[in-house]
Amino acid sequence: MALWKLGVEREMPVETVAGVTEETHVWEAGGAQSAEALAKWVSARLAAHEAALAALLVVEGQRTPENSLRLYDAAIEQLTLAGAQAGVLNSVAADKVVRDQAQAEAQRVAMAGSALSLNRQVYDALKAISLDGVSPATRHYVKRTLLSYRLAGVDKDDATRAQLQTLHEQATRLSLEFSRNIQEGAKTIEATATELEGLPADYLARHQPDASGRITLTTDQPDMQPVMTFAASAALRERMFRAYNTRAYPVNEQILLDLLATRQEIASILGFRSWADLATADQMMGSAANVRSFLEKLNEASRDGAQREHELILEFACKREPGLRAIDITSRGYWYEQFRRAAFDFDSQSVRPYFPYAQVEAGVLETAARLFKIEFRRSETPGWDRAVSVFEVFDGGKHVGRFYLDMHPREGKDKWFSAAPVVTGVRGRYLPEAALICNFPGGEDGDAGLMQYSDVVTYFHEFGHLMHAILGGQTEWAGLSGFATEGDFIEVPSQMLEEFFRDEKLLQSFAKHYQTGEVLSSATIKKMKLAGAFGRADWVRSQLYYTTLSLDLHDRDAAGLDLDATTKQLYQSLQPWTWLEGNRMYASFGHLTGYSSNYYTYAFDKVIALDFFAQFDPADLLGCDAGAKYRKTVLEQGGSKPGREMVRDFLGRDEEFAAFSQWLNEEFEAELTAKT
Repeated sequence: MALWKLGVEREMPVETVAGVTEETHVWEAGGAQSAEALAKWVSARLAAHEAALAALLVVEGQRTPENSLRLYDAAIEQLTLAGAQAGVLNSVAADKVVRDQAQAEAQRVAMAGSALSLNRQVYDALKAISLDGVSPATRHYVKRTLLSYRLAGVDKDDATRAQLQTLHEQATRLSLEFSRNIQEGAKTIEATATELEGLPADYLARHQPDASGRITLTTDQPDMQPVMTFAASAALRERMFRAYNTRAYPVNEQILLDLLATRQEIASILGFRSWADLATADQMMGSAANVRSFLEKLNEASRDGAQREHELILEFACKREPGLRAIDITSRGYWYEQFRRAAFDFDSQSVRPYFPYAQVEAGVLETAARLFKIEFRRSETPGWDRAVSVFEVFDGGKHVGRFYLDMHPREGKDKWFSAAPVVTGVRGRYLPEAALICNFPGGEDGDAGLMQYSDVVTYFHEFGHLMHAILGGQTEWAGLSGFATEGDFIEVPSQMLEEFFRDEKLLQSFAKHYQTGEVLSSATIKKMKLAGAFGRADWVRSQLYYTTLSLDLHDRDAAGLDLDATTKQLYQSLQPWTWLEGNRMYASFGHLTGYSSNYYTYAFDKVIALDFFAQFDPADLLGCDAGAKYRKTVLEQGGSKPGREMVRDFLGRDEEFAAFSQWLNEEFEAELTAKT
């Protein structure tokens, strides 16, 4: 679309590159319905990528950002465009044939990226660029890019580089297969009407028994989560847990082992002790040893609180069910919910009618618009599916981006909650576009999509990623655009936004009963916040489990690794809830492909995010000066400077643990009054 290509011919010295950027969206070329059209569109992007690299290598004379980095960035621009949209269709395309093609195209793009990362001629060209008088962002871009080349092994001999490329291609294929098996591995279980006791009325209305009296439930989030939280039947909870945690088992067990072995081989060739050391070398954390030091700090901070939580829950459950001696992993969520009802007089089901999907969406958009001083306008521009809502973003009347909301489950669609780039923004060339791909309730006629409060918080979390992509997508270089920060800084903007929806005034601006219009009362919000704070230590312990697992799997030789024994032993060292034999959670732990060893990002960024949020005025969250400063010093930077500098620019110092400690211990500030 010419609308999204601004001044290309004027800025680009290579007409071939400029001439292939008209079809910015693969679905406009028919790629969402046709595998052939998808492949053709990706091929055009890769041809533009190669043309830019070819032009880069024949530049004569002194290399400068304008005559060399500009061409390299054009190549990156086309590569990320192809990869982003192949990735989106891999997650959302209705036709499995198209999804299969999208996976193949994503692998083809990744192979091109791997080849680029090991291209010695390109590296030498970038290294020769004169950085005299360049902007700090340009200097950072070049230096970071050269580091990534060295970490990829560009300085190795030809045979070694060829071996590394083969291994990277193998790792990409395994990662895509692992993710696809999770995406398409949804299971169903059967239940009786009696077993659904405790579930909300709207849930029961959506799940009617068949002629034989059986009710079919899926492992999709809108079906699974309420069962694990509200179902009184322990047998039903166990069946759902087993189904959910074996979605991609056994097929993903060997795939994961092969992926771990491949990554370790790459690390060894590059001279690193482990993949974890390689994967953290260019991150804020710096090394696997630093990650372990951070995790020990989390362990110390959360141990006593988690023990106290467990004692309270177990004592409460034993009084409710005499003879109970322990609570297993399938019943943890249920007993937390029951305890919160008694201790805080708060039933999380009671607020669901105040959070119908449409109102939550409107509340998220209004809150973000006020916080960041921007405007969202619904667009008639088509997305990849009729269920997708499209919005244009305006800043002071200027069109600055677009986003897509694909928010409800569909057959074959990815089952998680995520944000994804669609078009990488480049100042003067492309406006940034991003998408949310989620699985919230609703989306069908007659279904209001009543959400739990935790769903509302998740929505704003993901919207934080989206705002990072849009507001950070106005940079000069594609390689610095959007959330192109270090991987272990990327969750800061999303986790910081989570805290806003604990504010009473913000919640009451959209939390209204979907049938009566009644505003959620202040008394209920107070109870909800107290109940929500209880369980934070257990949340940290869960993060420790997932984080340590992702680190341990990548910080040792994969030969002889027993995934079942490793996950069980680690779980029992960190969690008090009884392990369930047959739990194969590692087979559907999707973050092992994207974050690999670096799942610590969530906990690490939580510490930074809470320190950031503490700078906002509680009496005027959306109007205080911190919002504008945060937008300017963090979001608008994209990846133009290291995350450490962004932290210091916003806080005036490095992050501190105090805000996290206060947040963690808030649950015990008020006296618990659990009824017995």
